[in-house]
Parts: sequence; C-alpha cells; structure tokens
Amino acid sequence: MLTLIPHPTTPCPAVESLHVTMTRVNDGWQLCYILRGDLQQLRIPAPQTPTAADGLWEHTCFEAFIGVLNSAAYHEFNFSPSHQWAAYAFSDYRQRVDWQSSHAPRMVTTGTTGQLLVDIHLAAADFPANPANQPLQLGLTAVLETAAGEKTYWALAHPTKRPDFHHRDGFTHAIWS
Repeated sequence: MLTLIPHPTTPCPAVESLHVTMTRVNDGWQLCYILRGDLQQLRIPAPQTPTAADGLWEHTCFEAFIGVLNSAAYHEFNFSPSHQWAAYAFSDYRQRVDWQSSHAPRMVTTGTTGQLLVDIHLAAADFPANPANQPLQLGLTAVLETAAGEKTYWALAHPTKRPDFHHRDGFTHAIWS
C-alpha cells in the first residue's frame, strides 16, 4: 500500500489518510485510491455517466502520472469520483502532444461513512511506449477540494516548493510493465 501525503502548503485536517494499492491484472493495472476522514468536509463530485472530460483537477480527483525510465515523455490520467476521466500525453515537462486513450478506464466508486474507495482499471495499452521494456515510473496524486472550495494537493512525494504533479522527481514508484 502506497501513502499519499499533502503538500506542506496545503494541509487538510479533514483527511486521516490517503492510500493507493496497485495490482497487476491481465491487460493492465488495478489502482484503488482509499480516502479516509471526515468526507463531509470535502466536495466529492456526484456520479455521472462515465465520459472523458477536461478540467477534472479543478475539483476532487485522483491522478496517475506514468513515464518510462530515462524518457522525458509521460502520460497523465485523471479520475473523478463522478466517473469522468481524462488522459493526456506529454513529450516532456508540461509539453502536451496529441494523443487519445484507446481504452476508457473502468471505475467503481464506493463511499461509506468516513471512507471513499475509487477503484480503477487502467489498460497497459494506454501506458507510454516502452520498446526497451524499461521500468515505468509513477507519480500517484490527488486533488482534494474542501467544502469551503480550497484545494489540497496529495502525492507520493512533493519535490518542489509549490505543488507540481508534473515534476519527474515526484514519479517515485517504479513498476515493470
């Protein structure tokens, strides 16, 4: 189980913990974000029809940044509890390129008092090209919006003074595809 921590400039007392589990499945990876705390103090988007959408990071969403070791290119995936999602490709730091995900992620969101689970199936076919079969580097992150509309930024690591999920030093978890 991996632990996400808040950026030092954006603490969120309502959150007790935010963890991610990853499981290899036949055609990709299963990611499960586990948020525990006083969920009444957070804005959690209501379920909608699953569809691709931009701007999900402006509200509560869970994210995965995936790059190949020794390559500047990476993909970004955003997952909203609403079941909306987004996928982007970058050739280098914040240099977006045309690309479309070939598989919509499958998501299941389960909420109980004090806990939200967002379970995502992400197809390996949507990971960055990796012809040399290098390890993949992951930055697992989340944006949590408080009931007051403030944003808190969570990640495995925060390498910069300001929240920046695109910074490669934040891609701290390695997996092999």
